[in-house]
Amino acid sequence: MRDDRVVIAGSSGLIGSALTRSLQADGIEVTRLVRRPARSTDEVQWQPDTTDLDPGVLAGATAVVNLCGASIAHLPWTSTYRTTLAASRLQPTMRLAQAIHALAGDAPQFVSASAVGFYGNRPGETLTETSTAGDSFLAELSADWERAALAAGPGARVALLRTASVLHPQAVLKPLLLLTRAGVSGPLGGGEQVWPWISLDDEVRAIRHIIDHGLTGPVNLAGPVPASANDIGRDLARRLHRPFVLPAPAWALRLALGRDAAESLLLADATVTPQVLTDTGFAFVHDTAAEAIGAVLSR
Repeated sequence: MRDDRVVIAGSSGLIGSALTRSLQADGIEVTRLVRRPARSTDEVQWQPDTTDLDPGVLAGATAVVNLCGASIAHLPWTSTYRTTLAASRLQPTMRLAQAIHALAGDAPQFVSASAVGFYGNRPGETLTETSTAGDSFLAELSADWERAALAAGPGARVALLRTASVLHPQAVLKPLLLLTRAGVSGPLGGGEQVWPWISLDDEVRAIRHIIDHGLTGPVNLAGPVPASANDIGRDLARRLHRPFVLPAPAWALRLALGRDAAESLLLADATVTPQVLTDTGFAFVHDTAAEAIGAVLSR
């Protein structure tokens, strides 16, 4: 018999913290896997880079949510940091998959992070969960990340969270807010590239929807109405009463950030649609990027 419990790896990050609060507010028990010594009864120490996870930690849980991964916003992406980006995602995911595989038919649902970076730069396409992977560094890393989760076995119930950029001051909005408040924001590259986005509220609600409905396979966690880089930048500038006039050419972004980081984070054009979420009855709180930005700036 399963208990009403969710295990979270990566609970200290922005999404993990918000998910933990949301579950606990509804009386759902959360077990947090932490690297440091456990400080409370709801924590279990685990070093995923060196140690297998005892399957017993997961036994009986409703779901295991894997949100591990070093920040892609840490720049530049040196060869050393690329290794960190990969290892911080693949090692925890592989060890969680092994533990789930060991539980066989008694295993909880495995809800494992991925990213819309899976699709790469795809101007002019409408991308659903059935679309193929791109060929950028981030796309290849996301594909490897998903393969690591699917190693839980053909009988495992695995959902892959292809998450878009979270419109939050502690996420993608952080550098944009700094530039905007300083009065030096403007089009990035051409500025017309579509940026997949989602609000933190809807990110958490979507993860819970996936758990509640037992969804499996890839799920695009992206807002339903596409927005360009200029749409987001101009909305920030309008709300902060600042100009939006200083362009940053694509060549300058590649020079400053490195080609892979600039093209993956700022210049990629990808119209990602949340097909699985909408088909299963999920209703967004924030349908547009402007609504998401307005909500977090008003708090």
